[in-house]
Amino acid sequence: MSVKMSTSSPEAVKKLLENMQADLRSLSMECKKKFPPVKEAAESGIVKIKTIAARNTDILAALKENSSEVVQPFLMGCGTKEPKITQLCLAAIQRLMSHEVVSEAAAGNIINMLWQLMENGLEELKLLQTVLVLLTTNTIVHDEVLSKAIVLCFRLHFTKDNITNNTAAATVRQVVTVVFERMVAEDEKFKGLTEEPPAVQGNSNRRSVSTLRPSAKDAYMLFQDLCQLVNADAPYWLVGMTEMTRTFGLELLESVLNDFPEVFLQHQEFSFLLKERVCPLVIKLFSPNIKFRQGCGSSASSPAPVEKPYFPICMRLLRVVSVLIKHFYSLLVTECEIFLSLLVKFLDGEKPQWLRAVAVESVHRLCVQPHLLRSFCQSYDMKQHSTKVFRDIVNALGSFIQSLFILPSAGNTSSTSTPAGGSVSASQGSAQGGPGAAGAGGGLITQAAFEYRGTWIPLMNVSVQGSAKATYLEMLDKVEPPSIPEGYAMSVAFSALLDLVRGITSLIERELSKQEQEAAMREEAEPVSPPQRARCPQDPMAHEVWEEMVNACWCGLLAALSLLLDASTDEAATENILKAELSMASLCGRLGLVTPRDAFITAICKASLPPHYALTILSSNTANLSNKVYSIQGQSVQMVSPSSESHQQVVAVGQPLTAQPQGTVMLTAKNIQCMRTLLNLAHCHGGYLGTSWQLVLATLQHLVWILGLKPSVGGVLKPGRAVEGPSTVLTTAVMTDLPVISNILSRLFESSQYLDDVSLHHLINALCSLSMEAMEMAYGNNKEPSLFAVAKLLETGLVNMDRIEILWRPLTAHLLEVCQHPNARMREWGAEAITSLIKAGLSFKHDPPLSQNQRLQLLLLNPLKELSNVLHADIRQKQLECVLQILQNQGDTLGPGWPLVLGVIGAIRNDQGESLIRTAFQCLQLVVTDFLPTMPCMCLQIVVDVAGSFGLQNQELNISLTSIGLLWNISDYFFQRGEAITEELEREEAVLLRQAQDKGEPLHRPFHPAPPFDCLWLCLYAKLGELCVDPRPAVRKSAGQTMFSTIAAHGTLLQPPTWNIVVWKVLDQT
Repeated sequence: MSVKMSTSSPEAVKKLLENMQADLRSLSMECKKKFPPVKEAAESGIVKIKTIAARNTDILAALKENSSEVVQPFLMGCGTKEPKITQLCLAAIQRLMSHEVVSEAAAGNIINMLWQLMENGLEELKLLQTVLVLLTTNTIVHDEVLSKAIVLCFRLHFTKDNITNNTAAATVRQVVTVVFERMVAEDEKFKGLTEEPPAVQGNSNRRSVSTLRPSAKDAYMLFQDLCQLVNADAPYWLVGMTEMTRTFGLELLESVLNDFPEVFLQHQEFSFLLKERVCPLVIKLFSPNIKFRQGCGSSASSPAPVEKPYFPICMRLLRVVSVLIKHFYSLLVTECEIFLSLLVKFLDGEKPQWLRAVAVESVHRLCVQPHLLRSFCQSYDMKQHSTKVFRDIVNALGSFIQSLFILPSAGNTSSTSTPAGGSVSASQGSAQGGPGAAGAGGGLITQAAFEYRGTWIPLMNVSVQGSAKATYLEMLDKVEPPSIPEGYAMSVAFSALLDLVRGITSLIERELSKQEQEAAMREEAEPVSPPQRARCPQDPMAHEVWEEMVNACWCGLLAALSLLLDASTDEAATENILKAELSMASLCGRLGLVTPRDAFITAICKASLPPHYALTILSSNTANLSNKVYSIQGQSVQMVSPSSESHQQVVAVGQPLTAQPQGTVMLTAKNIQCMRTLLNLAHCHGGYLGTSWQLVLATLQHLVWILGLKPSVGGVLKPGRAVEGPSTVLTTAVMTDLPVISNILSRLFESSQYLDDVSLHHLINALCSLSMEAMEMAYGNNKEPSLFAVAKLLETGLVNMDRIEILWRPLTAHLLEVCQHPNARMREWGAEAITSLIKAGLSFKHDPPLSQNQRLQLLLLNPLKELSNVLHADIRQKQLECVLQILQNQGDTLGPGWPLVLGVIGAIRNDQGESLIRTAFQCLQLVVTDFLPTMPCMCLQIVVDVAGSFGLQNQELNISLTSIGLLWNISDYFFQRGEAITEELEREEAVLLRQAQDKGEPLHRPFHPAPPFDCLWLCLYAKLGELCVDPRPAVRKSAGQTMFSTIAAHGTLLQPPTWNIVVWKVLDQT
């Protein structure tokens, strides 16, 4: 708007009139002698301008109306062909144009005059400038006049003069853009005003453009003629063309398609051109590249020789194809299928190296557009009887990468050329070890590279992550095919592979998360929704597409990534490959695709372990995969097995975890890097691992073993002492890494608290089955067992205390089995784990607290009781130490758990040895001295029984005698708290009686029907009575004395009928 204002303001108009008069005066002066007619025309022009200025208020409109006359003197001036005069006139004409005071007729006259100048080879640069000013300042030039102006520029492009040539090329590009910009502006102007009439379908006659508006018609005619020219046919509209190159034509087609896609998408006439003209043209021009194979000239059957592929054309065609696929995929589904299949064919090993390089660059351009890849999947892979295009693209990339390792010269210009000595520098400054280093594969090579079975391929920094920056697709100035530096093709294919994985995983994960959020919001909005609604994904179709995408690409991806991982000699490249495998594993897990998930996880696991390491779980999983052959356009491609001869730095030597002792195995820096990825996978994506926890944990167990990490307090793994693993040799690099690895391992199990219940069960099951294997391995030999699984079961249990109920039974049932193992070290850790869990469970602040959750308290204490059935003394020792700690820490709050704890203390036998009995008795002493008031009175009778059983054991006389003293203390307690005990026991009795009556049974209780408090005394007397007949004199004497002292001191508390029982049932038997 501001330009318009500035050219139409009174000052500007005044200045224009002055300038024009000055121009005409100058023209008159120049032509005074040689060209009198021009002089006269100029002078009458001055008069004309003055008249217009005097008579009109809207001077510009009047000037435009009379522009044919106003321009005439200048056109005549150009006709003189005098350089000075021509330049002056052209400048004046440009001034008129820029003020938009040129009518259509005047414009036609100007173009005709310019044409004459062009044919005479005069003022070529000024001509181009004038055409550009004419076409960019207004929209009055249409049809033949416009076509003539464009042809004029084309003609100047093919002159002998280089500067004119290049300026004309730039002008043509600008003019073509202007023609389409006008059409876009015209569409905008008429937007919503009239309905577009439908185009005449199936009519290739060029006159079917009658439905188009003026600017659209110009654009249509221009584009149609560009197609004609590229096809070497005569143009319909651009009359007067004398010369044209295919390369320039293709560049113009590409820029129009790329810059104005909406024109072709919104107008059927243009869509028709795309389908009927552009696509067949591209396919026709591709034919030399399709038929050509390196090393074979013309075939015997065809007399004509096979035309060789021509780099400038082929590269431009691929650029056009990239644009067609990107913008018009939805219009050209069938055509794109052909283009994509061609692209895949161009990656063939038999194609020239430059063709493979530009093809892989084109594939990379597709790989950075995940939405496009999804469309391929929907339009081809998911349709019956259609080419599996998406799958083929991925598989072709994979086999392309394989071929570079297998064919000696596939990554470089030829096998004899020096290894990219000079040309590597073209690859954005990649480091290189001199001309010889690349081929040798040995020595100190700092450059990132892949090495596989003797083939060394350098890795270049070809593009920024997520952008397909091409090198050879941009070489628009080259005629000869460029020489491709070694490693370039591999580097592009590698980037394409990584971008593809990154693109589709982030696309699907974003959409998955969005769906999950929407589902959660719906649940909040209507919490009582039917359960099947909540479970099914909101858009099953979307899920099908995602699953198909993963199913189509995972085989090819895995084969390529595994090979690259095996061949990678660079930490950063390895990290990128591992990241790709990890994100694919996680995505498959989220989508519930178990086979591919396990395949990617297996690949990471295998890469973490030394080559050919015998790990059954991985071998069986790989066996299923190694039979997998995937095909690319009908040709089958085998999965490549890893090679073991990698030039990797060894960082650790240790023993393999096997039943029979074997030699040592070596871990490389890459193994450790893969281990970290595995830890990362389990830590961040544990919720999606499901049954593959088994694979992950089995691998970690073996790595931990090789590195010599041993469990310590709480199940945390720490580096073991050298004495324990004399054959473990670690470099300082790994020594500093070990605490970090140990820390990550712990964090991994700590993060199990964020898993849902189902995932947590998968984790526990996997640890239990690993532990079973370790137990199997530890039978029948004295070799140190693997304690990884037991230690991690403990760690997992400890961090999931808030929901311990759901995992307590499977967890403790397994640990109880471990406690019965013949291997002492294994047993010891089983008991360590189970007792630590019980103690932690009792001290954890549950909600509701244990005092209000009797069932949970008994559940937690139950394994403690089960340990009494284990015959190993070391386990019983641990059990009793645990009881002692529980009494010291939670004795006040045991409540209903007392019978169970007392049962454990009293489960002593004469064959158990003194130290066990001593520990158990220590517990009892603590109970009698500190906890009698806190326990339910129902348990007092059990305390009496347990104290009695310590009196009767025959291993330790002192304990027997002390226990009789304890019975005296107990009787003292009964006497002091008599009333309270009586009350509580009678309350309990009433409840028990009611229950017995309901069942129709008599009440079972010793010494019934004596009152409950009397029964307690009777039990005490009966125990002392038993001790009075003990074979040991000291015990008999002490028991007798205590009994009579007790009766003397507290006998008065008994009811008279109870005396009868004391005399006849207790005293009589002693």
